[in-house]
Amino acid sequence: MPKLNSVLETALHVEDLERSRAFYEGGLGLSLLLENRRMCAFDVGGRSVLLLFLRGGSAQDVTTPGGTIPGHDGHGPFHMAFAISAEELPAWEGRLRERQIPIVSRVTWSRGGTSVYFHDPDGHVLELATPGLWAINRSPKARDWESVM
Repeated sequence: MPKLNSVLETALHVEDLERSRAFYEGGLGLSLLLENRRMCAFDVGGRSVLLLFLRGGSAQDVTTPGGTIPGHDGHGPFHMAFAISAEELPAWEGRLRERQIPIVSRVTWSRGGTSVYFHDPDGHVLELATPGLWAINRSPKARDWESVM
């Protein structure tokens, strides 16, 4: 069977592209890769891309010189998590406070790792997660996540 290597892109659909660009660029420090009237793309850690689509702006197929991108759209709120190091969690919490982005929840997982939850301007649930949350980024001896899922 062929192997999947990683999730390359994650997409969120937003009401106001400029407002969301400012949040992800200024609030979270992501670097802009591409922007047009219907979407913008951000580099996340040099390994993945966060796409922000103007809600309704990508519902129709888009023809490019290389082929057609099928239409897609969504209505939130959605959820996504950013991986961070445990050492940088306090700095991230400080950055959120400085940018007046309220932390709505903090979870310390019994299996390892900590998650901090907050919202973007469209109400999407964003998470900063330290190592330990999933089996792929924690020690194999801690296997109690099934009890909370």
